[in-house]
Amino acid sequence: MLSATLKTDGDPDVVSSSIGPEAGRELPRTRATVRREGDATAVEIVAEDSSSMRAALNSYLECIRIIEDVRRIAEVKP
Repeated sequence: MLSATLKTDGDPDVVSSSIGPEAGRELPRTRATVRREGDATAVEIVAEDSSSMRAALNSYLECIRIIEDVRRIAEVKP
């Protein structure tokens, strides 16, 4: 088994509620949990093999990137 933890310092309420449903989705040979760690959010991924881990990491990193992009866009004031 392989494991990795992704941490983001974005708003933990927003990140957790956005990524939480993704963690509940079944990915082959992979489990993920989302938890708050103070002012951060941690996504813990456990995978059976390296290709499953790579796919899961890509998926969660993309979700986090999108959340951060939307946050930046929302903060822009005319």
